[in-house]
Amino acid sequence: MKIKGLRWYIIGLIMLITIINYLDRGTLNYMWLANIDYEVVTEQTTPDATKGNYAVAKGDSYMLTDSKGEQQTVPASLVTHKEKDGVKYVTNREGIAIDLGLVDRNDPEASTKAKDILGLITIFFMIAYGISQLVSGRMYDKVGCRKGFFGSVLIWGLADALASLSRGMVSLTAFRMMLGLGEAGPWPGTTKSNAEWFPQKERALAQGLFGAAASVGSILAPVVILMLFIAFGWKITFVIVGSLGLLWLIPWLVINKKTPEEHPWITDEERDYIISGRPVCTVAQKEDKGKSWGELLREKKNWSVILGRFFLDPIWWMFVTFLPLYLTDVFHLNIKEVAFSAWVPYVGAAIGSVVGGWFSGWLINSGKTVNYARKAAMLVGGIIIIPSIIAAIRSASAVDAVLFMALVLGGFQFFMTNLQTIPSDLHTGKSVGSLAGLGGAAAVLGTILAILFSGYITNWTLLFSLLAALVPLSWLAVFLTVGEIKQIEN
Repeated sequence: MKIKGLRWYIIGLIMLITIINYLDRGTLNYMWLANIDYEVVTEQTTPDATKGNYAVAKGDSYMLTDSKGEQQTVPASLVTHKEKDGVKYVTNREGIAIDLGLVDRNDPEASTKAKDILGLITIFFMIAYGISQLVSGRMYDKVGCRKGFFGSVLIWGLADALASLSRGMVSLTAFRMMLGLGEAGPWPGTTKSNAEWFPQKERALAQGLFGAAASVGSILAPVVILMLFIAFGWKITFVIVGSLGLLWLIPWLVINKKTPEEHPWITDEERDYIISGRPVCTVAQKEDKGKSWGELLREKKNWSVILGRFFLDPIWWMFVTFLPLYLTDVFHLNIKEVAFSAWVPYVGAAIGSVVGGWFSGWLINSGKTVNYARKAAMLVGGIIIIPSIIAAIRSASAVDAVLFMALVLGGFQFFMTNLQTIPSDLHTGKSVGSLAGLGGAAAVLGTILAILFSGYITNWTLLFSLLAALVPLSWLAVFLTVGEIKQIEN
């Protein structure tokens, strides 16, 4: 059996698991703290609970009943009141942080404490994620993408499902660290897979599709996770989302049997097209053995990936981590309003990923060098980010804010798609995944420092505005170290 365009099936499967990756990653952030609306009714007009949430005043408190019939009594001073279309509601703050006793809803500083605790858990997640970036890059180089993806997905799928058993801060943090150990793998793994399955002129596009899948996962996450949370609660949601990756392993093992050189289903035409489109390197035999971390770190060009991602990645991670809490705290959105607004910025990210990859590929096909195409794309992406961040933080409404955030993340992915392609522009063979892993680890370090720094900033406007300064730092890091983007031959 021969399959035409087999490389697109491979990147298609990687895109699917990347979407699942972001669903797993978003479970905690979206269920951490949520504003739940309850329609205010009297005891005489109490509706059937299956028709929705409702609240009945009981002296100086409210009896809240959700759609599953579960009840709780909350002091009137701890809920907020609003009216919509002539109907009165009370909004109660709920979520994992409150259910596990990590945040006291009676505390007026609950939002700030919830942000700090989420940041702390995320730091431990990122530590595990960074270690995994280093280990995964080398592991994928050693065992190959087929086994590498299998191990990564198995670990993170189990971790997210097991998070349903969390009983407090320690167990929840442990499961998130396990999640981080698994989730980092696809980033160096995809860079390596694209270097194997795509000619050089298509790699930025393939990397862009990968980035777009991350954005699609982020688009789906608020809607899917919060709808599951409303219907089943956070424990069952963890189990459902965690199981998706485990199911994905079946088609991955069936389709991704071998590399293009040995795969029994690839056509001769596609094999020749892929191999002939790889960059020429006079030291291919040495590259096949893979360079050590020491050898990679001694080469100045490689620092473009390491330092570039150190400065750029925190922009993405700060949005992924804090966007739901930001919309809840600043614009007082309820859980459904967050679900149907938090996805908007990631539409921009998806578009930026594809267009950024297409743009550099178009420049190459138009006769421009790889060096010119990658650098031009990174400049354009950064130019989009800076004014969009300023506009987003000055927005008076949630609608305006998320639309400008779409431009921020679109510019980010436009930039990042081309930055992540540089390892395969500089190297071939087993060194590609190793350099991508070093870049990923640097990105994690930058993100950890950014989250630690955010703990000292209580103003959302200042926090997000400081992210704009990271763009020129990333430009300088890349352009001052990479020189001409071409294969390293020494």
